[in-house]
Amino acid sequence: MNSKLLLGAALSTFLVCQNIMADDAEKTAPAEQPDTAALETYTEPKPLPLESLRKFSDVFGKIKQDYVEEIDDVTLLNYAIRGMLSGLDPHSAYLEPSAFTDLKENTSGSFGGLGIEVGMENGFVKVIAPIDDTPAAKAGVEAGDLIIQLDDTPVKGLSLNQAVDMMRGEIGKPIKLTILRAKEREPIEKILTRDVIKVTSVKTLNLDESYGYLRITQFQAQTGEDFAKGLETLRENADKLTGLIIDLRNNPGGVLQAAVKVADQMLEEGLIVYTEGRSTVAELSYSATPGDATDGMPIVVLIDGGSASASEILAGALQDHDRAVIMGTRSFGKGSVQNVLSLGEEYGLKLTTARYFTPNGRSIQAQGIDPDIEVNRAKLSEEKTKRTYRESDLAGHLSNGNGNSQELDEEDLDSDEAKRRNMLAQDFQLQEALNLLKAIDILKIKHEK
Repeated sequence: MNSKLLLGAALSTFLVCQNIMADDAEKTAPAEQPDTAALETYTEPKPLPLESLRKFSDVFGKIKQDYVEEIDDVTLLNYAIRGMLSGLDPHSAYLEPSAFTDLKENTSGSFGGLGIEVGMENGFVKVIAPIDDTPAAKAGVEAGDLIIQLDDTPVKGLSLNQAVDMMRGEIGKPIKLTILRAKEREPIEKILTRDVIKVTSVKTLNLDESYGYLRITQFQAQTGEDFAKGLETLRENADKLTGLIIDLRNNPGGVLQAAVKVADQMLEEGLIVYTEGRSTVAELSYSATPGDATDGMPIVVLIDGGSASASEILAGALQDHDRAVIMGTRSFGKGSVQNVLSLGEEYGLKLTTARYFTPNGRSIQAQGIDPDIEVNRAKLSEEKTKRTYRESDLAGHLSNGNGNSQELDEEDLDSDEAKRRNMLAQDFQLQEALNLLKAIDILKIKHEK
């Protein structure tokens, strides 16, 4: 399989996981990789200025001679390379053997770990997004959380690689995360048990006879095909599908080509995304092909601060083409491309080489996608009211002539209906998205009369 497909654009963070063996078929379905344009071989850079080399040599020699503890040459050189890359941006990194092996093996779609996408912020591990149905999501870890301690070890002073290595471990073994969260005065402690994580990229649910809900948890190589199947499933379970909600909240990204395939199914023509960098290999451009699998139906896309990279590309393309209403809160703002270079058999270099741009030329980097309608998460509770009586409660009341119109008791609801009601009751943003689709349909019907 083309390495550009396997190592397409994704959130440039490390999966907190321990890879497990997978068969050859599974290895063709990537779970989450760093953003890259291609996996290339290393080429010799231009020579450094002599003065800079002399300065580096002086510092190297001074450390070798006078540092309080003896340090071998290889370790010291690795420190130098690591420091050079960490000074560029949060996503460029020197991939030493374990990290480079993890990156190449993270194409299995099945792995063991906690199920969180992480980066670094002010010396702490920042949660970009928890992955659905994983130990992190079940424990209530949220996008934006800062992990300050792992078991009894403070995170401050550790590199991202070191922190990730500590969070990896034997499946079934617990780890305690100490978390700082906005609006919480005291640190939060959560105990997570490492587990095998199998990520389902697309989930669907019919909200009623006319509207469908489709969640993309992350973009894998097969997500484009899964989106098409999910759309067909929604149609089969609806009287007539007239509106679609696409949920990209807490979607950390994934394979660039997968996001392009999903966007292409909703766009008839035009640019989807392009990149700009200093080298020609970093310049990519993707455009839509004729055909709209959704038949032009109204679409609402939900985003939040955990929506990053490939999910921002999809939201930005649909927004620029006026194909969907974007609702929620501003996305993460990860709009850079990383190129992975192989430095021999064991080492690698992950280097930021380009920026993403939406069809209208907007840079996603450090800005994100602003929703068309801002809707924050909210917890709703029904107001308690006194018992009221209706006409139907009066003895001998007349029927309405329409047959039996008694309200459905909660215990009569089937499991799917109960799931829909419970989901809507707990998700204010989803409620608002569904209300918007209903309003669009009402206006359309009135206009046609």
